[in-house]
Amino acid sequence: MTVLVLSGVLLLAVGGCACVVWAARGGPRWTRAVAAATLTAGELARASRRSSDRSGRNGDGDA
Repeated sequence: MTVLVLSGVLLLAVGGCACVVWAARGGPRWTRAVAAATLTAGELARASRRSSDRSGRNGDGDA
């Protein structure tokens, strides 16, 4: 079950990246919407990582 969930997440990530490239090359409107959602999700993940690093919980055990 876990493998199926992770495979689905991987497919969504690869599809999102493909839409970012396609939208940058002038793709249809829906690719621009998916690309914007993908880039926003990436920014949110980056921001959450930064906030957890600032709080001292970097996850590597060397804190």
